[in-house]
Amino acid sequence: MNSLAAERRGKAVLTAVLSVICVIYVLPVVAVLINSFKLNTFVKTDTFALPTGEMWAGVDNFVKGMTFGNYPFWNSVKYSVVITILSTALILIGTSMAAWYIARVDSPFCKALYFLCVFSMVVPFQMVMFTLSNTADQLKLNTPWTIPVVYLGFGAGLAIFMFVGFVKSIPLEIEEAAAIDGCGPVRTFFMVVVPMLKPTMISVGILEIMWVWNDYLLPYLVLDLEKYRTITIHIQYLKGSYGTVDLGATMALILLAIIPVIIFYLTCQKHIIKGVAAGAVKG
Repeated sequence: MNSLAAERRGKAVLTAVLSVICVIYVLPVVAVLINSFKLNTFVKTDTFALPTGEMWAGVDNFVKGMTFGNYPFWNSVKYSVVITILSTALILIGTSMAAWYIARVDSPFCKALYFLCVFSMVVPFQMVMFTLSNTADQLKLNTPWTIPVVYLGFGAGLAIFMFVGFVKSIPLEIEEAAAIDGCGPVRTFFMVVVPMLKPTMISVGILEIMWVWNDYLLPYLVLDLEKYRTITIHIQYLKGSYGTVDLGATMALILLAIIPVIIFYLTCQKHIIKGVAAGAVKG
């Protein structure tokens, strides 16, 4: 009985701690939500107050944010969608093929390449951002249709790490049987390996979509900002004269930017858990 009571107390304490952590994480989202409907003058003075009475701004903040300046907001949405889709697709295709090769070819080169990819995950972006910006300009990678190549370089580490772990759990006999039936390496990969990689592909795709969609620094350094702005950059440009910022409009656009990600994550979170667990079977 004492052990059972201690176990219950332990679960209650753990639940309380996790509930506090959950509130801490959710609080900024709640603050953005309530301030997106307030007049600008009350965002600073009554940050956590509900937008009632004279504070209520309705949809005016959303209209201001989307019509501010001479750059259309929907262009920013379009470029964010294009960059996110192209970058994620390129990362999934490129890293899954590389991971399959690394996992199946037992050579010093493949081992070194794998450890380099894993090591790249711990390299801070700030260490390479200036060199990267200069290189991207020289190679003409400063458009929404070419910046996915840059994202491939930064997203490859985590993706290859997860894919290699899953590929090593796939019995080699399945691929050998496909080879006996006449499948070459390309057909074996796309017809045999890719269907089995589905859980990890979904997981990696979700993580990469959330990262690319919310990214600010890389597009800001690489893209030609006179022509191309993502949503995050568009929000940063919500400034008036002398550096003043309409916080109400800013909160409104931030809300529009995070709603798709929140919905997408809540819909697909079970696939993230499955993919991470599948990729952790073998290292």
